[in-house]
Amino acid sequence: MNIASDRARLPRQIPYIIGNEGCERFSFYGMRNILTPFLITSLLLYLPESERPGAAKDVFHSFVIGVYFFPLLGGWLADRFFGKYSTVLWMSLVYCLGHACLAIFEHHRTGFFIGLGLIALGAGGIKPLVASFVGDQFDQSNKHLAKVVFDAFYWIINFGSFFASLLMPIFLRQFGAAVAFGIPGALMFVATVVFWSGRKQYVMLPPAPPDPHAFSRVIRTALLAQAPGQARPGLWVAVAGVAAAGAAFALLPQLGFVVVACLALVALIGGVGGGAWLQMERARGTHPDAAVDGARNVLRVLVIFALTTPFFSLFDQKASTWVLQGNEMTMPAWFQSAQMQALNPLLVMLLIPFNNLVLYPLLRRRGWEPTALRRMTAGIAFSGLAWIVVGGLQLLLDGGTPLSIFWQVLPYALLTLGEVLVSATGLEFAYSQAPASMKGVVMSFWNLTTTVGNLWVLLANAAVRNEAVTGAIAGTGLGLVAFQMFFFAAFALLAALAFGLYARRYREVDNYRA
Repeated sequence: MNIASDRARLPRQIPYIIGNEGCERFSFYGMRNILTPFLITSLLLYLPESERPGAAKDVFHSFVIGVYFFPLLGGWLADRFFGKYSTVLWMSLVYCLGHACLAIFEHHRTGFFIGLGLIALGAGGIKPLVASFVGDQFDQSNKHLAKVVFDAFYWIINFGSFFASLLMPIFLRQFGAAVAFGIPGALMFVATVVFWSGRKQYVMLPPAPPDPHAFSRVIRTALLAQAPGQARPGLWVAVAGVAAAGAAFALLPQLGFVVVACLALVALIGGVGGGAWLQMERARGTHPDAAVDGARNVLRVLVIFALTTPFFSLFDQKASTWVLQGNEMTMPAWFQSAQMQALNPLLVMLLIPFNNLVLYPLLRRRGWEPTALRRMTAGIAFSGLAWIVVGGLQLLLDGGTPLSIFWQVLPYALLTLGEVLVSATGLEFAYSQAPASMKGVVMSFWNLTTTVGNLWVLLANAAVRNEAVTGAIAGTGLGLVAFQMFFFAAFALLAALAFGLYARRYREVDNYRA
């Protein structure tokens, strides 16, 4: 028995980080969950009524793409220059400014969209760092407590989200957009103060010094190194990825900057990463074996991340597609479709302790270990099942059958179970698999999975504006919305199959600090 491990206690600075996260998540979900209804009923009134739902979905998912793209910037700044604490603090102030813009410019499109951009920068900039900062507070003596804290971290996220989802639609209807967007801004300021208050107790790991064997240098060596008598297929794969990224901008007039930039990023990461994988052994000798093995492991983690992107394409549409479906359903006069989103965090707060205290121990007693990758495989599959159910509801609505909005409880329950198995698990998995010098950036790539997931949504929305595509869908006998729902369900189930097959060959590592 490890007595030191048994006596290890929770670091006393953790409550500051958890408190900060609860307030920040209230602020984020408070504005996020009323964004689609506000756009349709206020900011997009200049559009024909039939075009407003599609335009609102495009704005919403473009915003989410930004939120989960800027973690790349935040992770890079923290890892190379300022450290996690300072980056989180300054990005939080940008975040507060964005909320102020939403409250002030409720009737001014340019000012409102600037506010969304600042929130995307601030929220995205801190997103990979707060979770990673939690991990920094642990070492080998108490790392067994980290899983409990990561679960608590995810629990408090949903505690804030629950009250925000329940209350902000009411404030929007009763008091207007200035108050409904102003309250989340005030909570974000409180979050910043709480985080600052713990500054004297945090473990603050300094930014990594310039490393001649850093991940990027190993990748570059692997791509450019020549082996006598051998071709360089990896380099050509990387060149093809760069070319594809450049060619994506030819689609700018049809798809818009956000979609094109995301497509270019996917092509660049896929080309350079895939090319380096083919030639990774050529970096040995120039770089130590540990650096080469670490770089290879990061690329393997990125494949895991890529296979989770279909889950996020389904999950984030509960705040757009599912809200719009709810508007077609019957509901009490005091209720709004956006408030159904409160069910998601409420179920998360129930499922996390249920899984840890009941489900996982039961599975272990039956001889089946619920590893991180097994849980994530099941989670992606559950999201696909949720969309089969919500697609069935849409078929009934399209057929003229009146349905209560409370029929959405079942798909919300399935989707939330998937979220707990994928998102809560993925936070700890991403941290544990990241080499010490790459924790911020690897956590940023974990957040980038949501960007790519929302890219699939925007591409699907763009596709159904094509007459040939809509004609083909009409030939199936399904309505446009129902077809998209079943399409995304199949997308997730295929991804779960691919994820499970890849996970069987994946070897997990332990990168907690000594």
